[in-house]
Amino acid sequence: MLSVFIFIFVGVLATSFASSVYKRAKLSDLRDKGKLFIASLENEFELSGNIQNDRVNRLHSDFSGRLNLDIYVYDENGACILSDKSYDSDTFAVPFEADNDSSRVRPLSDSKMDELNDGAFLSSDSTSFSASEPSLIYGTKKTLRSRYSDYKQKIYVICYTDMGEINSFNIKVSVFYALIVIAAVLGSSFLMRKRMKKAVEYESKFQQISEKFSKGDFSERIPANNTDNIQSDIAKYVNSLADAVENSDSTSKTFIANVSHELRTPITTVIGFVDGILDGTIPKSRQNEYLVLVSKETHRLKILISSMLNMTKFESGTMTPNFRDTNLTDLVIQTVLMFEKKIEDKKLEVEGLDSDRLVAVADTDLMQQVIYNLVENAVKFVNEGGTLSFRFEKTNGINIIGIRNTGEGLKNDEIQQVFDRFYKTDSSRGKDTTGLGLGLSISRKIVHLHNGHIVVKSVYGEYTEFQIQIPDIKPNRKD
Repeated sequence: MLSVFIFIFVGVLATSFASSVYKRAKLSDLRDKGKLFIASLENEFELSGNIQNDRVNRLHSDFSGRLNLDIYVYDENGACILSDKSYDSDTFAVPFEADNDSSRVRPLSDSKMDELNDGAFLSSDSTSFSASEPSLIYGTKKTLRSRYSDYKQKIYVICYTDMGEINSFNIKVSVFYALIVIAAVLGSSFLMRKRMKKAVEYESKFQQISEKFSKGDFSERIPANNTDNIQSDIAKYVNSLADAVENSDSTSKTFIANVSHELRTPITTVIGFVDGILDGTIPKSRQNEYLVLVSKETHRLKILISSMLNMTKFESGTMTPNFRDTNLTDLVIQTVLMFEKKIEDKKLEVEGLDSDRLVAVADTDLMQQVIYNLVENAVKFVNEGGTLSFRFEKTNGINIIGIRNTGEGLKNDEIQQVFDRFYKTDSSRGKDTTGLGLGLSISRKIVHLHNGHIVVKSVYGEYTEFQIQIPDIKPNRKD
């Protein structure tokens, strides 16, 4: 409906404009013809000294017939001296008599003579012959001069022509534009129907896939190649949300499976050793040895549970560290001893543990968890017979702990993601089948609680080094 209204509105304006231009062109043509006739009268009067003769009558007849004009000439008193039909001078064109005797034509009124005295008249009149036959009118005053005497004559000339061509032009323009409007409306309707059909199909597909998403089925994605930019953007956002939910669901399942396995391993070990001691399977001479193993597994279990609890606290913003002077060197040595057996099994060389004491203001338990995670990673991914290197130093008020292991190292793209939650490198997936992918993410959060930074340096195929950087200034934030 809006399109139709616009087409009609534009059509009325266009038709009116075209009609106005064409009408002005016809008026200009009428004026030129009238001037040509007057010029011919001037030539005749210049030679003969009058305009009431056979030559002027033929000239008048030729102009009237060939140019389809009605020409009336009045003298200076307003009396008609040359005409084809009778007209009322009060309107320039109302019928008076039906014969061709110019003496029977009403003279020009004083008002019309005054109007022509002021200048040429060029316009249209709707009462030329009847209300249904409007005419174009050109009128002017002219002074004729004789070549052979001082005689001159003032005349008024009025030329009429019907508006049939203008009406015909208006009808043609209206019909032509009407055909264009009909074609445009039909074309718009077709395109609109096609677009609406496509939109309905797209909305139906959108609803169908969205319902699958709500039921946990992420096997399909909403098409995002729609021509409507808004719909395409919405589809992309919904698909991204579905990808995130699907990935979250997958990682959650993996996380639960890994947590179950990781908890089961130390619990099973502890239960087995304790039962062996209680039922006498383990001789008394070796009980202390196995109790040490039980202690280590229990400590490992504690750290694992603390990691999960700390992650929850980090997410909720309820973590409250207990800062005090902490010997970071001793924490590293204690943690390395927890991996003594694995270090021996892989025949590793350990360097840098004989450094001077490095003391910083920190939460001892949280910092031990960070060191445990980094040492555990170093032991897991160091190459057989490789080297674990530790560095302790203070530079510009920053306490630095460096933990380096030789081995495969990290690729550039892996360095960018290594601290992401649940992230595991491609190479670590085969070597670490039980890790949760939380260690480095938690470690970074803990270090940030200390107003510090944890950074990683690696040369692929040579080494990987993590650095903990803790400032001497006591932290004053909780998240």
